[in-house]
Amino acid sequence: MKFLKRFGIDLYMLLLMAVVTLGALIPARGVGAEVLGHVTFWAVALLFFIYGAKLDLASIRAGIMNLRLQSLSFLATYVMFPLIGLAFAGLLGRWLGPELTLGLLFLAVLPSTIQSSIAFTGMAGGNVPAAICSATVSNLIGVVLTPALMALILHQSGGVSGDAVIKIATQILLPFAVGQMLRRWIGSFIQRHKLLTMIVDRGSILLIVYSAFSAGTVAGIWSAIPVPRFILLGLVIALYLAIVMGLMRLAWKQFRLPRPDGITLLFCGSTKSLATGLPIATALFPPSQVGAIVLPIMLFHLLQLLVCAVLAQRFAEEINPASSSNPSKQG
Repeated sequence: MKFLKRFGIDLYMLLLMAVVTLGALIPARGVGAEVLGHVTFWAVALLFFIYGAKLDLASIRAGIMNLRLQSLSFLATYVMFPLIGLAFAGLLGRWLGPELTLGLLFLAVLPSTIQSSIAFTGMAGGNVPAAICSATVSNLIGVVLTPALMALILHQSGGVSGDAVIKIATQILLPFAVGQMLRRWIGSFIQRHKLLTMIVDRGSILLIVYSAFSAGTVAGIWSAIPVPRFILLGLVIALYLAIVMGLMRLAWKQFRLPRPDGITLLFCGSTKSLATGLPIATALFPPSQVGAIVLPIMLFHLLQLLVCAVLAQRFAEEINPASSSNPSKQG
């Protein structure tokens, strides 16, 4: 396990892969699937309630003053990523198929990670307050901007359906807002009980993943994705991450960012949030399609953890050759 942690693989990542396998082999059906859907809905609502209660606006104000870094990170997440995603979709869409192409576009408009980008930034000697600000603002905006960008990309009349908008409002926005309003009274309690937050956070993701892959199995989606197409998706995801990280390093040099800011840009500008993306996907897309649509996100998330863990380790060793710890977490 210690060896795997050096590459960003911990018990949670193993559980995530196990849940994917379980959803493909033993999917929830009938009444079980209906109950799972209700449980998942309220788990996600609880997750965003806790996110709202944890959010410290003071940390955002402290980091927002670094306008150059925050602007570059925002443009990377919501302009550079979508443009590259559109290019991949246009070039390879007919070989990837409609569901995987849609998943690739959905990946492109997601916000950046929170936990892992901050953890990697801290480990590598980056600007942690700026990372907290960048990741938090990215996710706050993403709750609204991600569905809006998907509607724009899909060129659908009316964009996202009314039911999807209502579901996002009631399952994500409303709990988050209530949590933020109650932060004054419950924020310190939640901060003290980090195990509770971790259980809700990771438990919700595991539920969503199992539900999505179960629905995909029942709908027969996996049989419609041949092995060559899956391999192509893996290659596209690897190339996607390589391009965005290369562009982040280029921006670091071109804008002559200080080393801590450059590290922050690298980890905040080139990552995407599984924790935010999966709940939004369940609200936007039909259950039978969610499994295939979130597959690119799953692959990208796993790969970004592996690569970022190695990079953060190298940055840390440049500062302190004896450094060998790895605080990577999902986000």
